[in-house]
Amino acid sequence: MSWTARLAELGVALPEVAAPVAAYVPAVRTGQLVFTSGQLPFIEGTLAATGKVGGDVSPEEAKAHARTCALNALAAVDALVGLDSVVRVVKLTGFVASADGFTGQPAVVNGASDLIGEVFGEAGQHARAAVGVAELPLGAPVEVELIVEIGE
Repeated sequence: MSWTARLAELGVALPEVAAPVAAYVPAVRTGQLVFTSGQLPFIEGTLAATGKVGGDVSPEEAKAHARTCALNALAAVDALVGLDSVVRVVKLTGFVASADGFTGQPAVVNGASDLIGEVFGEAGQHARAAVGVAELPLGAPVEVELIVEIGE
């Protein structure tokens, strides 16, 4: 089964690629790797939420936003090389704008990791970092970037 077919089976549609908010491109290929830029939780061109996780944004809401970020990252991969060319997901990095004392970053970033697992199965098992930060672009609560390996 192709990854595109798997998304359809899950009832998930890839969004349009989020427009860059600064001087960068959504994804770059070098050799057999594709690196996405950090993706924010944009839905149809609008940032879905702002604020700090553990403050203005609940961890559960942030987990859903991390899933949206991962979908946006997959859309960037798809636009560059086609999602069905992905052999495996190598690494996922999640950044969480964290309120003072919030330490639940791994659970928030699971929103992105869980989606990758649902879509790619064993090929979606990835290395990961879940990082708490003071601020993210545009006041977003989460940001996710991917590194994927593609076939020849």
